[in-house]
Amino acid sequence: MIGDPTLYVMNKIQKVLKELNVTVERYDLYEIKNNITALPQTLKDADGVILATTVEWYGIGGWMQQFLDACWLYGDKEKISRIYMCPVVMSTAYGEREGLMSLNAAWEILGGILCTGICGYVADTTEFEQNKQYARLIERKTEDLYRSISQKAVVLPCSNQAVKQKVSFTQSLNLTPQEAEQLSKLASDDDYVQKQKEDIQELASMFKDLMGESEAQENDLFMEDFKTHFHPQPGFQAVYKFMMPETGKPLIVKVNNAQMECYYGACDKADVEMQISTEVMNEIVQGRMTFQRAFMAGAMKMKGDFKVLRTLDIIYNFLS
Repeated sequence: MIGDPTLYVMNKIQKVLKELNVTVERYDLYEIKNNITALPQTLKDADGVILATTVEWYGIGGWMQQFLDACWLYGDKEKISRIYMCPVVMSTAYGEREGLMSLNAAWEILGGILCTGICGYVADTTEFEQNKQYARLIERKTEDLYRSISQKAVVLPCSNQAVKQKVSFTQSLNLTPQEAEQLSKLASDDDYVQKQKEDIQELASMFKDLMGESEAQENDLFMEDFKTHFHPQPGFQAVYKFMMPETGKPLIVKVNNAQMECYYGACDKADVEMQISTEVMNEIVQGRMTFQRAFMAGAMKMKGDFKVLRTLDIIYNFLS
């Protein structure tokens, strides 16, 4: 923090405000970074707020952005709409004006009221702090801020405030100010957040196991029916492939004389490939339809040797 020009400006502002009998409460975000989400609730009794940041590379700092995010998610928009905001952006690189505009735009979208801010580029912090004209300028800006807030200065409406009314995603939460305050406190509680993450992982693991069991049951679908209704034919060999959209993987039935193999997976080559729904297949294994009749009725499509398809109703007689 050595050589940070924003800290010097804030110290000057704070000194002037105290001389004007203003109650000032200061929060250094780098010291309370783990509780930033709870900070919007400290604005409830404030007439004005000063948002100060230093541009060291590009744009406003991450902690300031996190605070503005917390105001959007957990802040009481009704309270914020009556709070004046003065932005202070000092730069040691480039972009102090862009940073100032970012803070202004963010506060307007939140619905708050703007005051004239302070921004500047500082190449040498020592020279900046020793310049009496700069010090006097900061004091005058602070006095203007005091007058604007104490006199409840009126500002013209802007289009940024319309954004809050039209695209405020927080409206879908339908939270009361008290609920938003409680939510912000929970979000800033590391132990609570960690416990919630563990609970989510446990639930995800449980659902994954349930889905795995469901998939395993799905992969056993119709296999027992084929095994119990198998009537081998001497000298007959064939490979059947049933493609059912509901199962994901095709059902492969391999017949070799008295040997039969049935599984869900892939095969190199099938004598007959059939496209069939599980509903039609269920009708067949329950004896209410045959494979040949399903094909003739258009309920099943096939590719391959039609004679081998006819034999399928013989070696698997579900009607018996």
